Amino acid sequence: MKQAIVVLAEGFEEIEALGTADILNRCGIMTMLAGISGSIVSGAHDIRVAPDMFLEHTPGSDADAIILPGGLPGATNLMNCEVLGAMVREAVAKGKIAAAICAAPIALHAFGVLDGKTVTGYPGTEKLSTRPGLTYTGELVEHDGNIITGKAPGATPFFAAEIARALGVNPATVQGVLNGMFIRP
Repeated sequence: MKQAIVVLAEGFEEIEALGTADILNRCGIMTMLAGISGSIVSGAHDIRVAPDMFLEHTPGSDADAIILPGGLPGATNLMNCEVLGAMVREAVAKGKIAAAICAAPIALHAFGVLDGKTVTGYPGTEKLSTRPGLTYTGELVEHDGNIITGKAPGATPFFAAEIARALGVNPATVQGVLNGMFIRP
């Protein structure tokens, strides 16, 4: 069974974290929430979540994907986490998926894993990074090698679906999960 870790920092965007975890679980990917501080992590909209584990105790090298939700100051808090930076760099070097949505691609960029990559993110966040080499498109989702990025909270289902497909979930299964979640009027 494939494994994914969604990393929670104070100020994370709730729908991006929990929606992604939910969709991945529905696709058969074991998804854990890891907090970078505290036993309760508050989201950007004051929803409090108890992560499954602390990041320092996470078997990051066992995970097939490390996922960073956006939100501010969540993305900045992720970017300033040295343990996470080392974990992401190791994962990318091993060819595993590193994914970030909304403002969180700034953390991946700060960790040095986006050089030469095409990414998307929340409009304006591409200017928050001080590293050169970022190609920003503004699309809902970008998948470049083992890096997956998403634009904003509304892109969460598409972002999660792309991660699931990248982890080998049959596209028909992914589409079935999405179809089951979204009822058209």
